Amino acid sequence: MVVHILGKPIRGKYRINYGLAHTFFGLGLKQATKVCSKLGFYPEMRMHQLTEQQNMAITKELSEMTIGAKLLQQIRGNIQLKKKTGSYAGLRHAMGLPVRGQNTRNNASTARKLNRLDRKGSV
Repeated sequence: MVVHILGKPIRGKYRINYGLAHTFFGLGLKQATKVCSKLGFYPEMRMHQLTEQQNMAITKELSEMTIGAKLLQQIRGNIQLKKKTGSYAGLRHAMGLPVRGQNTRNNASTARKLNRLDRKGSV
């Protein structure tokens, strides 16, 4: 059974906090647990056990947060601003190198993947 929240399918067997954290970009386990406790859900409750009213409450709560495509657009805008102002971090982003002071002699391959012009997300 699949539950749809904000147009995204979530497997029914997932616990609520894990399902939300696993599905939405920018929403981790801690934040998802806070959302569940704010709405008063039992922590071990599964997605398929949600009623329609509870589903709507989760949708309303998530629509007020900055997650998914909005968050990705905000991150891209921040990187573009750093590049435009010519800051050191912006230059490192533009060159595709580690931004936060990591070593480049070894193990910079992950930064080269992530710091491309079009940073990709799970959206």
